[in-house]
Amino acid sequence: MPLVLDVPTMLLMIAAASLAMAASLAAARPQRREGTGLWALGLVMHAVTYVLYAMRGRVPDWASIVLSNMLLAGTFAMALGAVCQFRGRALPWGRMLAPVVAMTALYMVFLDDYRARIMVAGILAPVQISMVLWVLWRPQPLAQLRGAWLFTVGLSLQFVLLALRGLLAAMHAIPLDGLMRSSPMQSFVFMAAFVVVILASLGFILMAKDRADADNRYFAVHDELTGAANRRALIQALDRDLARALRSGESYALLMLDIDHFKVVNDTHGHRAGDRVLCHVATVLRARLRAQDLIGRYGGEEFMLLLPNTTLDGAAALAETLREVMEQSPCLHEGRSIAVTVSIGVCGTQMESIQDWDRLIQAADQALYRAKAAGRNRVECADLPRRSRT
Repeated sequence: MPLVLDVPTMLLMIAAASLAMAASLAAARPQRREGTGLWALGLVMHAVTYVLYAMRGRVPDWASIVLSNMLLAGTFAMALGAVCQFRGRALPWGRMLAPVVAMTALYMVFLDDYRARIMVAGILAPVQISMVLWVLWRPQPLAQLRGAWLFTVGLSLQFVLLALRGLLAAMHAIPLDGLMRSSPMQSFVFMAAFVVVILASLGFILMAKDRADADNRYFAVHDELTGAANRRALIQALDRDLARALRSGESYALLMLDIDHFKVVNDTHGHRAGDRVLCHVATVLRARLRAQDLIGRYGGEEFMLLLPNTTLDGAAALAETLREVMEQSPCLHEGRSIAVTVSIGVCGTQMESIQDWDRLIQAADQALYRAKAAGRNRVECADLPRRSRT
């Protein structure tokens, strides 16, 4: 005997699930725009849709038929807006509103034709779902895929069910006794709708969580302003690099770089200009380093460059090149050209004996101090003394 469930009960369960997921999204809403607000609004509209469905025959037809399906189209419109916002794109108001207007107009025309309404929903809703999934996966997929796949599975299930139901209605292959008449097809469709709400909402929540986790991992080792490694990442890299250099006996060099007269830049042009100068310096330095080198913001206007397998002479030559390039590359900010020069302290040594990163930093820092004391915009070297093995 086929499974037949009570239609009003299923409708209210879908509405309850939608409201519960909307509340969960509202409670977990991130500080920056991730589309969760629009998705939660869409779920509220979805809940009202199914409440109006459940009240079929007890409220006017314009409410239980026209308004409810207008809200259903609005649910998919909010899904499209949410995914666009998640991807950092402008809201496509035309593509969001056109299907809602079309659904409303067609349902008013076919108010007394249940079969035609099923066919309309079987065309317009899949088109809306296709637009949502296209924005999600094009032009390139997200970096974190777990939530995107769950979200896609949920919406794809809804796509298949609505399209198949519309096709069967067009072929007169399903009973057309009305929405509230229990049947195996109705039971399957509404059970699937319940599952879709859960899958798609959990997928969206997981998308936001995966992105937040990725951001946390990134900012744990990167400076938020410049994108360079932060102090913590620099120390971790020094620990790793020095241990490897000690085993192989290779050369290792470290540069300490300070932006000259940075306070004057802030006082003269403002702190936004100072931030722009910091980003400019990081960009110029990054463009001239090898893949194995690491640039990091050590603090304030001071940067550190780690140069594995580099001799003192090689590091000094690179430092002079960087100094010259920086002097010839003013920073552009709001139509103004801000001259930028740097002072650099260089430390390089052959890792033949036990060294520690603190001694390297101290030696490079002392060289940097000499460069600044000598007039700035210059390079000074400090060769770290070797210690004999015992």
